[in-house]
Amino acid sequence: MDWFYSQPVDIYFGRGKTEILPELLKGFSKPVIVCDSFFEGTGVLERIRRLTGAAAVYSDISPNPDVSEVNRCSELLRKAGADVIAAVGGGSAIDTAKAASLTAEDISEYHGTGKAVPGTHLPVIAVPTTAGTGSEVTCVSVLTDRSTGRKAPINSDSFYPAAAVIDPELTLTVPPAVTASTGIDVLCHAIEGYWSIGHQPICDALAVHAASLVLDHLPRAVSAPDDINAREKLAEASVIAGLAFTLPKTTGAHACSFPLTAIWGIPHGEACALTLDSFIRINAEDPHTGSLARKLGFGDPQLLADHIAELKKRIGLRMDLADLRLNEEQIRELVQKSRHPNLLNNPVEVTDGMLYEMYKRLSKIERK
Repeated sequence: MDWFYSQPVDIYFGRGKTEILPELLKGFSKPVIVCDSFFEGTGVLERIRRLTGAAAVYSDISPNPDVSEVNRCSELLRKAGADVIAAVGGGSAIDTAKAASLTAEDISEYHGTGKAVPGTHLPVIAVPTTAGTGSEVTCVSVLTDRSTGRKAPINSDSFYPAAAVIDPELTLTVPPAVTASTGIDVLCHAIEGYWSIGHQPICDALAVHAASLVLDHLPRAVSAPDDINAREKLAEASVIAGLAFTLPKTTGAHACSFPLTAIWGIPHGEACALTLDSFIRINAEDPHTGSLARKLGFGDPQLLADHIAELKKRIGLRMDLADLRLNEEQIRELVQKSRHPNLLNNPVEVTDGMLYEMYKRLSKIERK
């Protein structure tokens, strides 16, 4: 088996670790903060401004950042003469910062087009405030183009942050519903990275470690948001899962999540998890999937799928699509738009018929 591993991001992990930001920003004169909008006027933003000496702040970011938001952020960076970006928030803020670091006039030029991303970009210091996307250590920026209804990732080595500062204390105020959605996204990253056709030994080991942490600590983090130990373990799982899937890439659950979010507005992590147990069953005969189940303490993939279904129910996540009352045309649209390139990373070939049956089952539509 031939394989390659590289991780260019410097990672700083620990409670109170945001205090090292001034040291990381030595040599820069015009930092700009890119953050989620709800940080405006909060103590967190004021603390980051004090630590960074930021010249400006961009916060016009939606939960699924649009290409137009990236373009506006790029314009602000150019006008401010920014020489470094401090990206503070969840995956939306960090993904926006990574794409805007190109300071391109129109990021659409690279969104779903296959055009190579330029190598020249502003350095990004990523400070995640949720335990979810792992965006602080990946080379991916997931963007939406609402004018075309497309949600897709842009992959480029230019998008690796220069450094990631993971401070579990920043996640203490994340509400339970967001903790559940982002936490289950971590589990999807780990599992999909493990069984991806591009998997390799280092990423496999990282994936098992991250998945185990989520299974052990996510329920507690949701039910007891002030439990710093549970928060710390989820933050650890998030960054480790980010390392686990960056090179192998995600697979079926993420491919299906894109239309579920773009068309129906289901939060990203929840959308990924909606089909995760289905894909575990689809991939059950894959030997590598079987090894994952056993390493996580389950006798076979079916038992792992059952456990994850129960976990979703326990933490209050969506279990099906019945409330949407999808018609035949809408189900066919989901099938067609789920044929994302990530689906090709799945260890078992996924046909349109398989997707159709899965979506019908999730929609609670009985076979005729």
